[in-house]
Amino acid sequence: MKSFRDLKVGLDEDLQEKLAWLVPNYSQFRITRKSVDARRSTDPHWVYSVDVFEQSETPADETFAIEKIAFSPSTPKPVIVGSGPAGLFAAIRLVERGIPCILLERGSEGPKRIQAINRFWRYGELDPHNNVCFGEGGAGLYSDGKLITRIKSPHIPYVMQRLVTFGAPEEIRYLANPHVGSDRIRRVIPKIREFLQANGCEIHFNTPMTKLLVDKSSSQNRITGVEVAGGRVFPTEHVILATGHSADDVFQHLSEIEVAMEGKSFALGLRIEHPQSAINRIQFRKHAEHPALGAANYRLADHDDKSGIGVYSFCMCPGGFVLSIGTEADGIVANGMSNYARSSPFANAAIVVSINHQDRFKSELFGGLKFRRKLEQAAFQAVQRAGGNRQLPVQKVVDFLEGRSGVALPSSSPSGVVATRLDQILPRDLVVRLRASLEQFESQMRGFISPEAQFHGVESRTSCPVRVTRTDDTLESVSHAGLYPTGEGAGYAGGITSAACDGIRVAEAIATSLASRDLATNVHGANR
Repeated sequence: MKSFRDLKVGLDEDLQEKLAWLVPNYSQFRITRKSVDARRSTDPHWVYSVDVFEQSETPADETFAIEKIAFSPSTPKPVIVGSGPAGLFAAIRLVERGIPCILLERGSEGPKRIQAINRFWRYGELDPHNNVCFGEGGAGLYSDGKLITRIKSPHIPYVMQRLVTFGAPEEIRYLANPHVGSDRIRRVIPKIREFLQANGCEIHFNTPMTKLLVDKSSSQNRITGVEVAGGRVFPTEHVILATGHSADDVFQHLSEIEVAMEGKSFALGLRIEHPQSAINRIQFRKHAEHPALGAANYRLADHDDKSGIGVYSFCMCPGGFVLSIGTEADGIVANGMSNYARSSPFANAAIVVSINHQDRFKSELFGGLKFRRKLEQAAFQAVQRAGGNRQLPVQKVVDFLEGRSGVALPSSSPSGVVATRLDQILPRDLVVRLRASLEQFESQMRGFISPEAQFHGVESRTSCPVRVTRTDDTLESVSHAGLYPTGEGAGYAGGITSAACDGIRVAEAIATSLASRDLATNVHGANR
């Protein structure tokens, strides 16, 4: 095998022809990474990493052998609360380890969930348990399927391989910016569900957790079960809490039973939308219409050394849509998504300001939750004052910069939009930082500030403002044995892939605990 790294291939060149010149009579090749280099110092081109095999060689299949442990039927099954990326991949790893489990989800399975989402977008009818944040698949995994991550985890190849097995595009294993798409992820999630149900996972939809049951008789609080709506109790010694970044009711309950938590810094701002053709021209220049390139993306950041406050783009959606994703009847939240083909005529991205918890909220645990809630309510009220219902509030970027009223531009949002003064909804200091950073972004991407660009508000669910603290070794809550805070909602992930990896880590911690206990029991029995 010969490996090529950083192999440059022009837009009109053919990878296979180039490989045939480099390795005559090769038999097969395997792409390990593919990205586009669109820097202004050169014409846009592809950059590949490729393994090339000679005639006598066959590429080994990438498999992940998972060792099963002996699970006693008398041991209570672990309970997973939440079916987002963290919960689903925790369940996948548990059943592959031979550990049957129970998965509880407050919302419905996929088809019923998307019906509720569509009714919300079309008619403004919010189902508090079935929306873009709640229901089978969770917030990010069901709505978009972007798999970009900055973490370094040995579980990433496993996550990608499992998603491909369940129907995701093969290319997610090697693309620099892997993406499944909202349309395709809807076909992946049911296959995950079917796999789990066929391999020892009991799934209960429309079953919100109402209470964690705790034994306080010992020196340490210990989880003994989960109670759900209607009063049913699921006894267990292991609870994986993977409820996502929007489950405010869960955080309130954790506070009531004195689970250790801490405030966490996060980011908040607005979602900007441009015509995709404009972003293509900025990024690809004279090659903007080249059929090989598709929809261009971008990543922007501006850090103020004096204040320590950063402004950056987040969750960039080429050829995408701006979505309303609120979970309360009196609040409005903006987010973004793309289908697999990224064929919408619009491009959008969050432009967010970093919020330092200690600086802004001091010791107030729920300061960040209250802050984002206040802004979401302000966005809703602004739409109402403007004569709207549940449309997204918008303001042209040039009007935001000048602090003036204006008209709404066409938008990709299925909920519709209403012109408002977003510069009067956000706190003054955030507006000042956003305006300064927009000027900086314009210097990096000429045309970013444009009469065609429009802000949507408010982008307040980038991550969770609370962390449920856990130990570094067993990954259990520092205050409640048997409780495993997991994923983005617990403060340990920042996207689909990182949440999935965290779910796997927690599942492995539980498997290790069960295997150690089984070994100790066997040794004790043998000694007797």
